[in-house]
Amino acid sequence: MSEMAVEEMSFEQAMAELERVVGALERGDVALEDSIKLYERGAALKKRCDQKLKEAEEKVAAITLDGEGNPVGTKAVEGL
Repeated sequence: MSEMAVEEMSFEQAMAELERVVGALERGDVALEDSIKLYERGAALKKRCDQKLKEAEEKVAAITLDGEGNPVGTKAVEGL
């Protein structure tokens, strides 16, 4: 597993590590204490993925279109 801080991960990095964490937990071949640590890391990774998806959705929602439906720019989204 990566030692990179979850807060610094891109969506893709967090998702890839989350998949590794879930795989390790599903196999059940780790000690109880390690399983607890993996579960906690997995929860943090899931939260990071959710956050990055929300940011992307907000950016997409902020794209402005002209009268013909062509993107012409973006508008500010509250909170960004």
